[in-house]
Amino acid sequence: MRCPHCGENNDRVVDSRASQKGGSIRRRRECLKCGERFTTYEYVEVFSLVLIKRDGRREPYDRRKLHAGIITACIKRPVSTEQIDEMVLKIETALQNLGQREVAASKVGDLVMMVLHAIDQVAYVRFASVYRDFKTADEFRRELDRLKE
Repeated sequence: MRCPHCGENNDRVVDSRASQKGGSIRRRRECLKCGERFTTYEYVEVFSLVLIKRDGRREPYDRRKLHAGIITACIKRPVSTEQIDEMVLKIETALQNLGQREVAASKVGDLVMMVLHAIDQVAYVRFASVYRDFKTADEFRRELDRLKE
């Protein structure tokens, strides 16, 4: 693991613990060159998944893209980092449980909408506006009306 401060590739693990309900391992590391500490996370790669995009392209599933999309929806909302990590883990578990090697990207979007709806309605509407490509205020209004019901 390269030190994010000096780039050295020599470090030692100071502390390890399970994180995200056992879905990852959090490690505190100390660079042996500069002495700075940093945190890394290790995840078990249990499946390789290919997403089928709307235009028919196929691309490998990327956890970082999923995480970034959820973070963007949750900006300035009372949603903790731990909640976001749990949402990602929940979505990945659901995808793994499908038992398929290729999944429509829309399925991932639907799962994100489901978990966001349960956590924060504003983040849900933000994500929905991009995911469903709202063009008018009426589309926003209809989604808000669905939320009220």
